[in-house]
Amino acid sequence: MGGATADGRIAVLDFGKTNAKISVVEPMPKMSDVLAPDVEGVTTSRDLTQPRAGSTGRNRARPPRRPRRQHTPRAIATDRPAAYLSERQGDDRPMPIKIPANLPAHDVLRHEGVQVMSEETAQRQDIRPLQIGLLNLMPKKVQTETQFARLIGATPLQIDLTLIRMSEHQSRNTSAAHLEAFYQTFAEARSRKFDGLIVTGAPIEHLEFEEVSYWGELGEVFDWTQTNVHRTLGVCWGGMAMLHHFHGIPKHDLPAKAFGCFRHHAVDAASAYLQGFSDSFMVPVSRWTEVRVEDVDLNPDLRILIDSDEVGPCLVADPLHRALYMFNHLEYDSTTLKEEFKRDLDAGRVSEAPVNYFPNDDQALPPANLWRSHGALLYGNWINDIYQTSPYDLSRIGA
Repeated sequence: MGGATADGRIAVLDFGKTNAKISVVEPMPKMSDVLAPDVEGVTTSRDLTQPRAGSTGRNRARPPRRPRRQHTPRAIATDRPAAYLSERQGDDRPMPIKIPANLPAHDVLRHEGVQVMSEETAQRQDIRPLQIGLLNLMPKKVQTETQFARLIGATPLQIDLTLIRMSEHQSRNTSAAHLEAFYQTFAEARSRKFDGLIVTGAPIEHLEFEEVSYWGELGEVFDWTQTNVHRTLGVCWGGMAMLHHFHGIPKHDLPAKAFGCFRHHAVDAASAYLQGFSDSFMVPVSRWTEVRVEDVDLNPDLRILIDSDEVGPCLVADPLHRALYMFNHLEYDSTTLKEEFKRDLDAGRVSEAPVNYFPNDDQALPPANLWRSHGALLYGNWINDIYQTSPYDLSRIGA
């Protein structure tokens, strides 16, 4: 899977049995990466596959950029290799995606305008990619993996995405062939180290945590992140589960489902994870339970980053465990809430349409996506924080 940004940056996702690779070409540099004028616009004194001389390994290769055309080009701090630049001068520019033709996401992304690239082209970016795992607990795994891959693939960094599932739990909504082809079990992945791990939600909010059939193994996953993962992001039920595991904080049942798009505000605007965020913004919410402000505030190790007057905490930082807990759904597609509404309506679980979602509350009109830019910001900031802080040597993670 993959995606392209409006400014021409292109995300590349290469699925395989052991991992899925996201590469990004034509990255947009940060101003902090630009150091000094250079007539040629490039310098070539360092191999990007190795840490800087005398460094601790934390300063890794910065992504390359094209020289500016309207004024004197300036050099990037990381000194791009001439070989990488020379292969980009012709017309055979890399295509954005390498995925099997039989992967369900293939047609979805093709219709979004994402093209296919070769394995050889994907391997030309001779830098250490970030290793990101996606522990997918959702029943509709194809839809979920597409949503998260699209977000983390929109950053100007090369990423290897590993799809992970629980070892013993049998999915009833995703074919065994798909799981066998594209997923690792946690038992298979636990010997590896990752720069980042995303733990998705699961539609099991009505159960107490300890009643979940795979709760024992999930607890092992959470403990494993403290030695094998640099940064972890728990989403919706996944975030609540991590908060309960590490801090004993409960989830509370709601009298009615929190469902729709709700206004949120940035509590800690200086947080690196909220760079570029508006003061207030809309976030999709779809849950039957909540984490309460007073429970979080009692713990000095936790910090609320995003909150809502209507539906409570949205994003909580846990620096002690190098984790973020996101209780809502900035990863959702434009029509996800509509699909959930139809599902719940057919099952008799809800009768009210998602709020602030359909234009003029007219369910016949296509819903407007009011959160896409902030979803890209949050996941882009998370990936950038990983890039800035994760050790170059993967073996040092958790050391």
